[in-house]
Amino acid sequence: MGWIEFAVAMGLFMASHRIPAALGVKDSLVNALGPRGYTALFSLASTGLLFWVIWAAGRAPYVSLWDQTTTARWAVNLVMPVVIALVSFGVAASNPFAFEGRSTGFDPERPGIVGLTRQPLLWALLLWSAVHLWANGDLAHVLLFGTFAAFSLAGMALVERRRRAAMGDADWRALTKRTSLIPFAALLARLWKPTFSISLMRAAITLLAWATVWMSHAAVIGVSPMP
Repeated sequence: MGWIEFAVAMGLFMASHRIPAALGVKDSLVNALGPRGYTALFSLASTGLLFWVIWAAGRAPYVSLWDQTTTARWAVNLVMPVVIALVSFGVAASNPFAFEGRSTGFDPERPGIVGLTRQPLLWALLLWSAVHLWANGDLAHVLLFGTFAAFSLAGMALVERRRRAAMGDADWRALTKRTSLIPFAALLARLWKPTFSISLMRAAITLLAWATVWMSHAAVIGVSPMP
C-alpha cells in the first residue's frame, strides 16, 4: 500500500501542474478569482500535495541505494537558505519571463533578481531537490527528488520557450539583454550589476521562513535537519 499511496500522490501532484491549463480550468478560475486569487489557491493546493508526496515517500518501503553522509546533510543545510531566498525574492517580483512573477513593472535596465536568473523559483526547486536527492539514498526518495529535479529542468525549458514565443524574438532580446537563465551568467558577462537596495521585508521573510522550516522539519517531515 505504501508504494500505491506514493504513486497516487506523485501522480496527482504532477497532474495538478498540467491538467488545469490543458483543460481550460485555469482560465476559468483566473476569471472567477482573479490572478492573485488563483495564485493563492494554486499555491495552497500545490503545497498540500507536496507535503502529501513527501509523507508518502517516507511511508513507502525502504530500499537503500546509497548511504546517507554527513557531507550531504551539511549540503542541505547550506543550500536551503539560498533556496528560500530565491523563492522569497522571486515570487511576485517584476518578472515577465517566469510564471511566478508579475508581468508588469519590469525594467530591463534594472532587472533585480531577474538579472541573477530569469527562473528563480524553478532554480529553487532544482537546488532543493538536488541536495535532498544526495542526502536521501533510498528508492522512494530518489524517485521523489529525482522527478522534481527533472521537472524543474524541463519546466525551465518550457517556460522560456513559451515566453519567447509570446513576446517575439525582438522584444525577447531587448528585455533579456541584462538577464540570464543560468544564475550569475549575466553578472560574469558584465551585463548585469546587482544593486544593494534589497527589500528589508523580503529579507525578513527569508530569515523567518528559513527558521520556521529548520525548526519544524523534524515535527512535520519526521527527520531532524541537524547534520
